[in-house]
Amino acid sequence: MVRDALADLLDQKKPFGRLAIVHVVMTAGDTLLTVSLAGSLFFSISPEAAKGRVILYLLLTMAPFAVVAPLLGPVIDRSRGARRATVVASALCRAVVCLVLADGLKSLLIFPEAFTMLVLSKVYLVTKGSLVPLLVAGTDPAGPEPSITVAGEAAPGPQTATVGGPDPDRLATANAQLGLLASLTAFAASLPAIAVLKLFGGPWVVRLDMVVFAVGAVLALRLPLKRAAAVVPGRPAVAEAVVDDGGWQATGPLAALGPSASTHPEVTFALSAMSVLKFAVGFLTFLLAFDLRRLHATVWYGPTLGLSIGGAVVGVLLVPRARRIFTEQQVLTLAVWLVAAAAAGTAVVGGVVIQTLLAFTIGLAGGAGKPAFDALAQRYIPTAAQGRGFARFETRLQLIWVVGALVPVVVTTPLTSGDIIIAAVAAVGGLSYMTGRRAVRHLRAAPRR
Repeated sequence: MVRDALADLLDQKKPFGRLAIVHVVMTAGDTLLTVSLAGSLFFSISPEAAKGRVILYLLLTMAPFAVVAPLLGPVIDRSRGARRATVVASALCRAVVCLVLADGLKSLLIFPEAFTMLVLSKVYLVTKGSLVPLLVAGTDPAGPEPSITVAGEAAPGPQTATVGGPDPDRLATANAQLGLLASLTAFAASLPAIAVLKLFGGPWVVRLDMVVFAVGAVLALRLPLKRAAAVVPGRPAVAEAVVDDGGWQATGPLAALGPSASTHPEVTFALSAMSVLKFAVGFLTFLLAFDLRRLHATVWYGPTLGLSIGGAVVGVLLVPRARRIFTEQQVLTLAVWLVAAAAAGTAVVGGVVIQTLLAFTIGLAGGAGKPAFDALAQRYIPTAAQGRGFARFETRLQLIWVVGALVPVVVTTPLTSGDIIIAAVAAVGGLSYMTGRRAVRHLRAAPRR
C-alpha cells in the first residue's frame, strides 16, 4: 500500500494525486505548528499545574467545530467551486496567521491566534472529506458530476462502481492512503521542526510553517473545479442524489439538501462505532500522560505514544487488504471488539509495560476504522450534502475525543481502572453496533401492511 500511496502522490495528472500532495503539505504545516506550540503550553510543569492548561487546550480543540459545522457545510454544498476555494483560502489564511503568530508566541495573543489556526485546520479537514469521492471518481471537471447510487450493503472485495460514481472499494483505500501519507508526513516533518526549534527557537518554526502553507495554497489551486450535483444549472441534478438501501431511501431535494442526508442507518451506526474508537484514543492518551507522571514512569510515555502512532499506521496499511475480505461495516465491528478484548486483557495482566501494547492496539483499531467510516459516509450521503455531513461528523468525533480525554484529567484514574472503562465502553459500543444494524435489517425484511 505504501508503494500505491506514493505512486498516487507522484501522479499529478490524476485529480486524486493533486489532493494527496495538498494533504501532505497541509499535514506538514499542522505538524510544524504543533511542535512550535507544545513547549510553551505544557512542558516543564507539574501534573497538577498542567491540568488547567490541558483542560483549556481540550476545550480549545473542540471550539472550532462550533464555528465550522454551522457555517462551512452549507457554503461547501451550495457554492460553485467552493470546495477548491475553501482549501485555498484555508491555506492562505493560515500562512497569514503564522506571520503574525511568529511575533506573539510569548504573549497572550497566542490563544486567539492558535484558535484561529485550529478553526482553519478543521475547515480543511471537513472539505477534504467531501472532496475524496469526487476526485476518486476521476471524472472530467467540466463533465457530469459523479452520482452516488447504492442499493444494499457493499460486498467485500472489488466492486463495480455505479456509472459516474467512484468504486465503493476504492473509497476505503483512498481514505487509507491519505491517512498513511498524513502519518508518514507528520513523522518526517517533526524532525526538521524539532531541529529548527532547538537551534533557532519557536518563532522560526512558525515562519517556516508560513512558507509551507503558502506552498499548500499554490498546490490547492491545481485541484479540479468540482461542484455538488445539486447546483449544476440545466441538469436534474437532485435526481442523482439517490441513496437506496433496502427499505431506506432519500431522494430529491431532501436527500440533497436536507438533514436526512446524514441519517442513513448505516452512517448513523457507523458514527457510533467510530465514536467508541475516538473515545478510547482520547481517554488512553491522557490517562497515560497523567498516570505515568504520578508513577514516575514518564520514560514509558514516549515509547507508548510512538507505538500508538505506529499502530495507526499499521491499521491504515491493513485497510485495503481487509476490504478484500470484509465490508466496511465488518471492519468497524472488528476494530471495536479488538479494543474491548485488548483493554480487558490489559486490565487482567496489569502493569506499565502492557499499556504500550494496548496503545498500539487502540492506534491500530482507530487507524483502520476511520477510513472505513469515511468510505461509508462518502457512499451513503449524496454528493450535494457531504459538506454538512462531514462537518457534523467531525464535530461529534472531536467532542467524543475531548470527553474521553477529560475523564482522566478531571478524575484521578488508576491504569487498571482506566483499562476496565475502555473495555466496558468498547464492549457496549460493539454490541450496540451489531444489534442496531441487525434490528434495522429485520425491520426492512418485515412485511408491510
